[in-house]
Amino acid sequence: MFSLRLTVAIVIAPLSFLVAGEASGVEVSLIGLFPGKAVVTIDGGAPRVLPVGRKTAEGVVLVSTERDSATFIIDEQKKTLMLGPHHAGPSPVPASQSVTLTADPRGHFMVEGQINGGPVRFLVDTGATSIALSSSEAHRLGIDYRSGQPGLMGTANGTATAYRVRLDTVRVGDIVINNVEGAVLEGNQMPMALLGMSFLNRMEMRREGQTMVLTKRF
Repeated sequence: MFSLRLTVAIVIAPLSFLVAGEASGVEVSLIGLFPGKAVVTIDGGAPRVLPVGRKTAEGVVLVSTERDSATFIIDEQKKTLMLGPHHAGPSPVPASQSVTLTADPRGHFMVEGQINGGPVRFLVDTGATSIALSSSEAHRLGIDYRSGQPGLMGTANGTATAYRVRLDTVRVGDIVINNVEGAVLEGNQMPMALLGMSFLNRMEMRREGQTMVLTKRF
């Protein structure tokens, strides 16, 4: 049994490129920025949203966010992570593997893409643990989701049955990611698929005004 976190009400705000800072052996990677929040990975762990003032078990505290930087306290030392050439992990892929999204009047980012070669309309959701879609969408795409691992998923309407699956390919614009974790929600409670962190954590995310640029990192 597994559980996933899912949100459909999102707030998108300026996002920065991935940068990394180290202090006392703790590595903090900055993936994105929101008003009063930052999306980070700590010591190579899963991405998490860190609000200002909250201290993690690793001793990391987000002090403040700016347009292209964030200030942290890491083991009692103040560190500001800026946009820069240093990147953690594998070298970035060519910048041509990117896509530019435009926000709708509500500030949401939606984009046409593909799952396993089939057309899908995505809503970008950094609050979703993985790519998520309804069982009707899975049937349309030929995904045998019932062979996946069953579990529970928290949604805006409560807890629902979901199945963890592996998606062969996910395409958004020129970006193609293979072997991406997904979750299929039983029933027809989702009007569109959610482009969650199992895809987005492979991206650099940059927001300027009403546009967001996703660039494949690896």
